Amino acid sequence: MRNDLAELLGTQETVSLEFNQSSKNRDGLGQVVCALANDLAKTGGGDLLIGVADNGTPVAGVDISDNELLTLTDFLRDSGRILDRPSLTVEVASFQGSPVIRVHVEASATPPVRFKGIAWVRPGPTTREATRDDERVLSERRRALDGPYDTRPIHSAGLDDLDLSLFRSDYLPAVVAPEIIEENHRPLELQLASLRMATSDDVPTVVGVLVLGIDPSAHIPGAYVQFVRYQGVDLDAAVSDEQELRSNIVGSATRLAAVLRGHLHTRLTDHDGFREEQRPDYPFEALREVCMNAVMHRNYQSSYAPVRIVWFDDRIEVTNPGGPYGQVREDNFDRVNDYRNPSLAAAMKSLGYVNRFGRGIGRIRAALDRNGNPPPEFTVDDSSWTVVLRRAT
Repeated sequence: MRNDLAELLGTQETVSLEFNQSSKNRDGLGQVVCALANDLAKTGGGDLLIGVADNGTPVAGVDISDNELLTLTDFLRDSGRILDRPSLTVEVASFQGSPVIRVHVEASATPPVRFKGIAWVRPGPTTREATRDDERVLSERRRALDGPYDTRPIHSAGLDDLDLSLFRSDYLPAVVAPEIIEENHRPLELQLASLRMATSDDVPTVVGVLVLGIDPSAHIPGAYVQFVRYQGVDLDAAVSDEQELRSNIVGSATRLAAVLRGHLHTRLTDHDGFREEQRPDYPFEALREVCMNAVMHRNYQSSYAPVRIVWFDDRIEVTNPGGPYGQVREDNFDRVNDYRNPSLAAAMKSLGYVNRFGRGIGRIRAALDRNGNPPPEFTVDDSSWTVVLRRAT
């Protein structure tokens, strides 16, 4: 047998070490293997030792026969029970001089791993069912291992699906100093690749299609903005305007600005004695911030729903698919920032559609307050965000 595992792993259960006296409770073993593969604590996986009591002492009579090892291995590697199946080894080893079965589990590259349809984790020395937040962390870790979605190639698109004149006239000058552009004689394809708009083999990326695409929704089904204006306060009211904006970020932002301004009304209000001033129903700064943040933070990967702007007589509702991401939660979204689409966020900031990272909600609240509107209302769930702006009275 190899070196004693007590010296290598320790004699107390941890987030990456579990003791079991026997292998009789197969479901319990499956849950532990699943939890070690999910590696919530990011230790790189872990070990399950069969033949060790909870207090870290070996027990006598553990079955270490070849038949038991084979049966246990078949159970743990049965793809119908554990999905996605993790990499693991089952072997006889020594623990404090006694023979035990060691199940070594590698951290999965495709979490969350599920045992009989349920994800399990080890936040400490015990195994439990994953919470909703645990599963979100594991799912985002899986995406992070693949790199951000917005930098992945879209093989259905080619460079002819990008507006290259827009790249030269608007985007390149926004991110590269003029003197560098003048001195840099690299081919256009290399410039696109260096700015993550395409891969090195000339395949447009998600961010390239979103920022420069002639028709982004042809390759990313949910990449458009839907605008509806109701003549009333509910969905039963007559529709006075309905538009779908299916251009790239630059084109959609230009069209959306015109649409929003076209529906804004202003009124005269008393100001400082005899003077009057014009005040809009909604401050345009707040509208722009809400809409651009919805475009920037939405889930382009797994939702085909558009960013939806619904304008009623008394309020505007802006909804985008994609719930809290990364360290952002329902209870801290107005204080903490994270980016589902980091390259898209950087591109939109370079183009001037986002002024400062992490300041959007504060800017919205301040603009509404200055204009006399009620504070914004946020509804956040697992799959979407909705922001409601109330008209100034």
